[in-house]
Amino acid sequence: MRRRWKRRTPEFKKQAVERMQEAKDLGQLAEELAVPVRTLYRWKDIDPGREKKVREPKPHEQKLKEEIRQLKQSLANRTLEVDFFKRALQRVKARRQRNTATGGEAFTTKSEE
Repeated sequence: MRRRWKRRTPEFKKQAVERMQEAKDLGQLAEELAVPVRTLYRWKDIDPGREKKVREPKPHEQKLKEEIRQLKQSLANRTLEVDFFKRALQRVKARRQRNTATGGEAFTTKSEE
């Protein structure tokens, strides 16, 4: 049997979050309130009256985030370099095609023996 979706009032959610703080078994509380445990946690996270704890990143996490930032910057720089060299190669090819099509001089001079 499928459960029907039911909109809960803000008061109901607030009371559920308060009871959640005191409950020993969240599964039993969720069953009693006829809501999934996951929903209780979601309500707890968006409870406007409750101060959200801001977790300080660990030094290891900060180091990894900085490394990711540097790698992204390096990737962006390499992408710009590749684009530059692609355009330069296209220009060189275009010049060679123009010069060979008209029977013009070669780019390099022949070495004297």
